[in-house]
Amino acid sequence: MLRKTSLFVVLFIFSCQVFAQKKDDILGKWLNPTGEGQIEIYRRGDKFFGKLAWIKEPNDEKGKPKTDEKNPTESLRNKPVLGLEILKNFIFDDGKWIDGTIYDPKSGKTYSCKLTLKDHNLLHVRGFIGVSLIGRTEVFKRVK
Repeated sequence: MLRKTSLFVVLFIFSCQVFAQKKDDILGKWLNPTGEGQIEIYRRGDKFFGKLAWIKEPNDEKGKPKTDEKNPTESLRNKPVLGLEILKNFIFDDGKWIDGTIYDPKSGKTYSCKLTLKDHNLLHVRGFIGVSLIGRTEVFKRVK
């Protein structure tokens, strides 16, 4: 009986380690749910950031690069949307990336955010105001 219990404990610990997230598992390119853009997540020091690496329609109707026209800071409204850093300052803690922010260039608003990998290819992005119970989650897919 003791051997069966020991075997169960060893298998349980091994299975937890297999599913445990590592800090850099989030790195790479991710496609948003609508297919309109890809975010490249990278590391700077101990924090994680993400920029718009590709957008479906990078130019406006005049053929000029789309700019961050809704930005609340007037001096930043001429900055191109492509390459814009929209995920900022995430730290890795207990299998999640927390304490960061996500910027929505369509509205010009910034939200608190946390990121969770559900498997190696699905990233749950939860934007919220105040507490994470009041917010919205979108699922991004890893670009291969």
